[in-house]
Amino acid sequence: MRRRELLAGLGSAGVVVGGGAAAVYGLPSVDRLLDENEDDSREPIEIETIDAPGSDAGTVPIPDLGRVTFVDFFGTWCGPCIEQMPALGEAAAQFGDEVLFCSVTNESISEAELADWWDEHGGSWTVGIDPAAELSSEYPGGVPRAVAIDDGGSVQWSSTGTKSADELVAGIEQAIAESDVESA
Repeated sequence: MRRRELLAGLGSAGVVVGGGAAAVYGLPSVDRLLDENEDDSREPIEIETIDAPGSDAGTVPIPDLGRVTFVDFFGTWCGPCIEQMPALGEAAAQFGDEVLFCSVTNESISEAELADWWDEHGGSWTVGIDPAAELSSEYPGGVPRAVAIDDGGSVQWSSTGTKSADELVAGIEQAIAESDVESA
């Protein structure tokens, strides 16, 4: 009898967790699952950028249609995000202006505090703030998270967790290769 109660309890927990996930992330689209050729491109979202090493105050569109876009989602409180900063710097240096390379946080942090953190941890590329979490809701997941988007706005590579420079470069190269295929 106890085994039945245990199984019923586990089943109930599964229903609650599944319902919570559906409430937060929505139900999967059957049409999307059936249509492998569906265009997953997204409309650009303007992200506020700050004046910090390698970054100018202003805005950038993500994705930057017409150019490959790489987005690093991070938090200043995130240990693995800090560990990954040198790898991000190496990857950013390999692509120059060919790729929009941008790190984005959705923290409630002042621009001055973020600029100090950025400088302290060796940031040397575009850094932005998304306090309404508009971008991170469009590209959901934890931090650190990397997303490589082709020049048409379609995600070609995405990964959560600390990555090496080689892994980041390989993800970006996937987006570049897809952009080259689409333009040919």
